[in-house]
Amino acid sequence: MYSSPRTWSELRYAVTGLPVAVAGFACVAVLLGAGLVLAITVVGLPVLVGGLHVATWLGALERRRAAAGLGVTVAAPVRPAAPPDLLGRIRARLADPAGWRAALHALLKPVTAFAGLGAVTVFWAGGLAELTYPIWRLAGLTQQWGGAPLDDWPRSLLAAAVGAVLLLFAPRAVHGALALDRLLARKLLGPTRYSERLRHLESTRSQVVDDSAAMLRRIERDLHDGAQARMVAVTMDLVTAKKILKDGDPEKAGEVIDLAHRNATAAVTELRDLARGIHPAALDRGLDTALATLASHSAVPVTLRVALPRRPAKAIESIVYFCAAELLANVLKHSRAEQAWLEVTQDGDLLRLRVQDNGAGGAVAGATGGLAGLGDRVRAVDGRLTISSPPGGPTLVVVELPIRL
Repeated sequence: MYSSPRTWSELRYAVTGLPVAVAGFACVAVLLGAGLVLAITVVGLPVLVGGLHVATWLGALERRRAAAGLGVTVAAPVRPAAPPDLLGRIRARLADPAGWRAALHALLKPVTAFAGLGAVTVFWAGGLAELTYPIWRLAGLTQQWGGAPLDDWPRSLLAAAVGAVLLLFAPRAVHGALALDRLLARKLLGPTRYSERLRHLESTRSQVVDDSAAMLRRIERDLHDGAQARMVAVTMDLVTAKKILKDGDPEKAGEVIDLAHRNATAAVTELRDLARGIHPAALDRGLDTALATLASHSAVPVTLRVALPRRPAKAIESIVYFCAAELLANVLKHSRAEQAWLEVTQDGDLLRLRVQDNGAGGAVAGATGGLAGLGDRVRAVDGRLTISSPPGGPTLVVVELPIRL
């Protein structure tokens, strides 16, 4: 226990905590108190902002101290973007809940710091003093224990035994006394669930915008290089056929018209494939029908099970379909599997897609690639992608999505 780095880091944290807490309390209390008193004047608002700024700085310092001394990692709270104008920045600072939570932490910190220092005083300092009392007695020093002088050896040895017990439990006592510090740091200095949700939405929104822009560019490129080029060829073939008919050669004009027909047919096929990539027509008849069609076209045999008591939102159906399509394509391209299983079930408000194969395993979601794209698509709607693919297989990918957005 005494060889544990945590014991000594918590001891340092407890010893230094009270001076830091008292200094922080004094600064924040004075600034916030003065700011509230002067709030009726123009001077009060900058003073309040200064107090919140100091509290925020103290909160950052306490997060670092908690990480080093308590082994508690607390993420910094999400801060709103600062407006360019001075009045806007003042309003943003005053409306930022993270600053007020940091101020509350600074005001409560002396209480918890006193508890930690009290544990150090009683168990570490007191235990060491009692344990070494026989040495003090030999040196001619005196001490009171329980109101009685320790002037004989039995009492001296009893005090030493009590000191040994105190030192034995000192690390646990200090660790327990610092529980309030850990709780305060997590609750008041870290991000709230709402701010974490906001940060997640901002990141996924950027990803969705980028994906949408990339999809539009792909559609434009496919239309330009595929169907549009073929329809231009059809137009030119029909013009050529018209000229040939005027020249009185219907047989040759028929050949050109046949070529135009083939180009038109190919253009229709490409447009149908492009539309299917945007929104599969089979989804109009339900997710079970769309997945059945997808499984029937797979080169690897797929066992399908769909159990949905109620129909999900259309956007969720589309995500499930494209996730299933991508995962089955990965089974064919990478797994060397002989069988795949596709299952879609509902658990309350949660839809769960499971795709498993009996292949070689080793699937990893890298920074780029199909699985990374699936992860971004799923997280954009507060979903979760889980991959289990040990070397040698099997591979199991689970996608969890909300039924409704």
